Amino acid sequence: MDFLQFLSCACIVFTVGMFSTGLTDLKKMRASQSADNVQFLPFLTTCLNNLGWLYYGILKKDGTLIIVNSIGASLQSLYILTYCHYTKTRRLVWVQTFTASTVLCGAWLYFSLILTEGEIQLAQLGLACSVFTVSMYLSPLTDLVEIVRSRSVERLSFPLTVATFLTSTSWTLYGLQLQDYYIMVPNTPGIITSLVRFFLFWKFAPVNLDKPTYKLIQI
Repeated sequence: MDFLQFLSCACIVFTVGMFSTGLTDLKKMRASQSADNVQFLPFLTTCLNNLGWLYYGILKKDGTLIIVNSIGASLQSLYILTYCHYTKTRRLVWVQTFTASTVLCGAWLYFSLILTEGEIQLAQLGLACSVFTVSMYLSPLTDLVEIVRSRSVERLSFPLTVATFLTSTSWTLYGLQLQDYYIMVPNTPGIITSLVRFFLFWKFAPVNLDKPTYKLIQI
């Protein structure tokens, strides 16, 4: 197995593992028969991100991107359907889902029908996916500011932070090997924000390590 194949396997394993953290919220919703205290928008935005990268992978004929984002989109769709079933604000959720679906359809029409030249189509789609991925990685920064203010890491999940770091690192190296900056660049913020989280865990870790105070959240 060469280095590129190793990175491909690492990307698949680490990313699917990170996506699977949502199963915790799914089990929580089924057990409580409620979607209270579960965030919906991370499921929706991650699903959109997966579908965008899936299309990019199909156009580029990249098996790693296709496998990872097919699994990711399927898992996020499952989380969305489960949330819709148990939420008390079903109308708002459906409006948000419909809006996201409309944007997705508009983007698909643009990239499929208006852009017909392969290289331009791939470049613009890669840029759009990169910008969206970067915004997703940077969106939890407000939580990090609040953690610094409160000097508490109870809102952070250490396993999820490790998963994000490994996932971002593997994709950055994978993109570097392929010389695909649309893959490499947007995953770099994931490494940086994970390192910031590690520092916060070190700085504000609870004294009693037998009773960790953090809880799982979506990023």
